[in-house]
Amino acid sequence: MLPDEKLEPAVLAAELNSSVTPVRDVLHRLSGERLVESRPSDGFHLPHVNEPALRDLYAWNAQVLQLIVRSWPRGVATPSVAPLPADLGRATRSFFALFASRSGNIEHLAQIESVSDRLAAVRDAEPRVIQDTEAELRSLALDFDHADAGQIAKRVAAYHRRRIRAVPAIVRALYRR
Repeated sequence: MLPDEKLEPAVLAAELNSSVTPVRDVLHRLSGERLVESRPSDGFHLPHVNEPALRDLYAWNAQVLQLIVRSWPRGVATPSVAPLPADLGRATRSFFALFASRSGNIEHLAQIESVSDRLAAVRDAEPRVIQDTEAELRSLALDFDHADAGQIAKRVAAYHRRRIRAVPAIVRALYRR
């Protein structure tokens, strides 16, 4: 499905072999989590993605990750990156969830999982625009296990700057699936 596409509760209910009421309830909840848009007199839609909003989302994600790095415990054994899933979107989600969990603060993990939900479609489009995204993620994972927090913070900032520069092309790729 493409951004802006309308979500029909009756169609979804039929596909899920459910009644329409629980589907509408879920769509309202997803709207509150900003994963679906509720438009007056026009129902539910997948969120529209535009350049300013995507830049802001990448920048916010980078800022949260910088906060998380600063809160990592020093000198304490922390989770290591296991083999990442083959699917790049899932691998990115898994890596940043582990990244957040290193802090030990469940709110960090909740926020990173939330932004991963909101960036899922975007992350699927990134490899069509940005070269070597898989190698970049695997390199970040190696740093996670072996580099100091300052070096990792710089790499995460570079990761996001690269995406922010590519925002116009990523938005175009999103709408051209």
